[in-house]
Amino acid sequence: MTNQSLGIRSMELLIAYSRDRSLSLRNRLVEINAGLVRQVAHRISNQCSEPYEDLEQIGYIGLIRAIERFDPHQGCAFSSFAIPYIRGEMLHYLRDKGSVLRIPRRWQELYTRGKKLRKQLTVSLGRPPKEPEIAKALGISLQEWHECQLALQNRLMVSLDANVSQVNDGVISFGETLPDPRCQMQRKWEEERLQLQRAMSQLEDKTKAAIECVFLRDLPRKEAAKEIGISPMTVTRHLQKGIEQLSELLEPSVA
Repeated sequence: MTNQSLGIRSMELLIAYSRDRSLSLRNRLVEINAGLVRQVAHRISNQCSEPYEDLEQIGYIGLIRAIERFDPHQGCAFSSFAIPYIRGEMLHYLRDKGSVLRIPRRWQELYTRGKKLRKQLTVSLGRPPKEPEIAKALGISLQEWHECQLALQNRLMVSLDANVSQVNDGVISFGETLPDPRCQMQRKWEEERLQLQRAMSQLEDKTKAAIECVFLRDLPRKEAAKEIGISPMTVTRHLQKGIEQLSELLEPSVA
């Protein structure tokens, strides 16, 4: 099954789950959207020493919470809604265990020795030493020295109020440089809504009406058939046809 088909199938199940909170439906939704958990777990595992498998298991808790709280009638993509829950659950887990970044002991020792060597070389050379000189004195490559410094410097929490840039009429704090997730999500929802509207406008009238009645207005297929003036079986055929056409018309991320 393609990503487009999975996305559409996921939305169908989410709509069904909003009506019937059955465990089997929820388990199916977890199975279909497991890729979101793996994606976030892989990204975070590259930034810490926590095993990927542990992060993945914790991520499923976030996915289930997203499934429970998602409203399919708000018109947003489930992936955009779920990823903050999944990521948040993993970060909470890491925070509770201690430092997110666990620095290898070797790098901690190199960093301490490097600080002492910097002072010693400043005295002996009569100037601040260059980074290659410190790396040579430590007996390591310049790349490893850079990585060691970066890891040790970035393990400390940065205040959102810390100044990071000077402008004509004041300073910009670190917090002000961070994108607002709500604005980003709202912009993404609006773009996806416009794409869906454009794609829907290209469908046949009865196909469009069937999708609007069943997926957007949440009508049972019998009621949708009565309103459109066709049989329930025909409604089903129009839904299948419409889903296939929308899969082709929409961009993969929106579909």
